[in-house]
Parts: sequence; structure tokens; C-alpha cells
Amino acid sequence: MHERRFKAEIGRLRSPERVALLEVDRVIEECLSGLKVQSVLDVGTGSGIFAEAFAKRGISVTGIDPNPEMLKAAKEFVAQGKFRKGIVEEIPYKDKSFDLVFLSHVLHESDDIPKALAETKRCASQRVVVLEWPFREEEIGPPLEHRLDSASVEAISRRVGFQHVKTIELMHMILFIFS
Repeated sequence: MHERRFKAEIGRLRSPERVALLEVDRVIEECLSGLKVQSVLDVGTGSGIFAEAFAKRGISVTGIDPNPEMLKAAKEFVAQGKFRKGIVEEIPYKDKSFDLVFLSHVLHESDDIPKALAETKRCASQRVVVLEWPFREEEIGPPLEHRLDSASVEAISRRVGFQHVKTIELMHMILFIFS
């Protein structure tokens, strides 16, 4: 039974409607803008939607996720990627291990947002990019009380030491770029 639920979850995560909401190509362009990126850590990789998009651009991809079944699915979609169990508050890699650290819909799930952002900053040599739901009530995505307002995210990012903070409003999401 769990296997069936899991397969349905992967299908839902990768449905054309959901992928369109994510604006994957635009997000990747914004992530890479102005940088020469050779390695990316996809935190909370899930089924590997963004890991796959980075890999298609010739970038070395590593992904972490707390769910071993998601890691298995990601590996199926991104055979050349490296995937292991991990959480954003305790990233299992050394300082500055990746040019870019990317999080899609992970920060609002974190138990400790300052620690999560500090960990991403520690592991990134160039940039951290966070994709999140906008802070508004919508039919799709989490309820409003689970969403993060941009001002809070920006304030926390500065407290953990990011010097540059850029917020981009996409059609259905918010993209935060930290360096």
C-alpha cells in the first residue's frame, strides 16, 4: 500500500500542472544569473525536479532529502546525481562544498529557519537560492499559517550573515537570492 501512495506522490509532484507552477526554467536562469556554477546542492530534492534541470545544464548535482524513497526517485530521474539522506538544519557537507545551494519549498517546513539559512550559507561558496510559496491564501500549496512572509525571510537572512538579498516575485512563487 505504501508503495502505491509513494508512486502517486511522485506523479503528483511531477504533474505538468505543478511543474508549470514552479517555472523551472526561469528559476534555473535566476539561480545561475551572473555566476559560473559547476556544483549545486539541492536541499529537499524530493523527486529531483530541480536537480534534473541543473544536471541538464551540465552542472554536478548533489541532493539531500529526509525521505529515502524520494532519494530513490530522484536517482531514477537524475542518474548522474549524488543523493543522500539529510535535512536543511544539519547539511552533511563541509563548508563551501557547493557553488550554489538551492531549496524549493523547504524553508517553510524547517523547524529552525535561522539555523537552516545559516547551514545553507555555510555550504555555499557563491549563492543560496530559496523558492517558496507567496504569503497569501491560495487553493494550492500550504495554508497561510505555514507560509513565510518575505520581510521575515529577508530579515533572518541578514541576521545569519547574508550581505545581498534579492526577492523576485514569480507568477506563482517567490524566489529569494542570497549571497
